[in-house]
Amino acid sequence: MMRTKKRKKSSRHHGKGMGTHGTGARKNQRDTGNKGGKGMSGSGKRADHKKTLVLKLYGHGYFGKQGITSKGSKRDKQDRMNVGEIQTKYSPGEVDLSNYKILGKGEVKDKFTVKAKAASKSAIEKIKAAGGKIILPEKKKVEKPKKEVQEKSKEKIE
Repeated sequence: MMRTKKRKKSSRHHGKGMGTHGTGARKNQRDTGNKGGKGMSGSGKRADHKKTLVLKLYGHGYFGKQGITSKGSKRDKQDRMNVGEIQTKYSPGEVDLSNYKILGKGEVKDKFTVKAKAASKSAIEKIKAAGGKIILPEKKKVEKPKKEVQEKSKEKIE
């Protein structure tokens, strides 16, 4: 004789007679509080819950701390180029690197006139020694009020 109705999946689970499906007591699987939620919920950065799912989806870099955590500290992202790179990449003469900071690693043999955002002392020395020069933007000086003016304003307040 052939079966006409497929058995329910619940009847094939463990904990058969009690209706628990192998979860222990009935109350354990009542609501979402015991599951950690559906989907990705309950799988925080340092959680062990649903770890295999997370590793499969996102790889092993998901858990733990990464990078700088404080909001105040920002990474210096300005472009840099060494003096040696200028020697190899560019021909002698004027070079416009106005978005770069020039650093002193390497050697310069040719005469360069480099326009740059900033430069280290060693880079400036090396380029000048080769007969070239570095053109940097002028820094704006902010004048602070003199001490005498501050003292007079304190006297008026008192």
